[in-house]
Amino acid sequence: MIKLLLFVLAALLAGWIALTLRGRWRWQRSSTALLGRLRATPMLPASLDDDTTAESLPAPVQRWFAQVLPAQTPSARTLRLRHRGEFNTRTNGERWAPFSAVQTVLLSQPGFVWDARIRMFPGLAVHVHDAYLDGEGILRARLLGLVPLADLADREGLAEGELMRWIAEAAWYPWVLLPGPRVRWTAVDETHADVTVHDGPLSITLRFGFDAGGLLRSVRSDARGRSVGGVIVPTPWEGLWSDYRKVDGRLLPMAGEVAWLLPEGRKPYWRGAVAELSLQP
Repeated sequence: MIKLLLFVLAALLAGWIALTLRGRWRWQRSSTALLGRLRATPMLPASLDDDTTAESLPAPVQRWFAQVLPAQTPSARTLRLRHRGEFNTRTNGERWAPFSAVQTVLLSQPGFVWDARIRMFPGLAVHVHDAYLDGEGILRARLLGLVPLADLADREGLAEGELMRWIAEAAWYPWVLLPGPRVRWTAVDETHADVTVHDGPLSITLRFGFDAGGLLRSVRSDARGRSVGGVIVPTPWEGLWSDYRKVDGRLLPMAGEVAWLLPEGRKPYWRGAVAELSLQP
């Protein structure tokens, strides 16, 4: 009986390992395909707005750019980040699960691929793709990389939400928000300014909030698409930036938090820290 039990346990373990490895392999193929689409995106030439000088920008934006812009705009095509943190897996209530992720960001125009692994329990993970490619928003989640949990693409409101993410995370690559044909800044007050980014038919405006020292601390939208039961619902949203450090001579935030601003109160759902950040050709 004991030998039979051990045999059954060994068979179950072998099956679980085989299932996990197959899931990772299939997920890696999907990730490679998304990154291929990202890297195949034509690189648009930099085009600043000659009519907009630094002095004409809103005062808080001038202070921010003075601290975070490199002496020369990098010629890199992409930015690669590794994050670690925790993700709230419950729509109602809280259950925080640790995650690790690799993100590749397009710098010549809006675009990114976020490839994450959220550990629900020991040995049980959900793989997630969050992406913005050629004006299309993509959100996929697979248990063990195999079992579909979410599969949203090009839904109304999804592309807008993913473009918002690319704009908000420009805290890591601020030169993409220099004024130009696709970027416009509007003054609000001494610590806030609105930025509007155009990408094809999409036009997104976010409010940036700055501290007394001129660093970006918050990004807010009154209506970002939130997935509720497979339906995208416009919902107030904000991202917070913190833990600024010098990276290649630039002050960049190494930690952040994002939250939905619901009628019943603020609901954080992502908290993370940058483990690695590098520019790539």
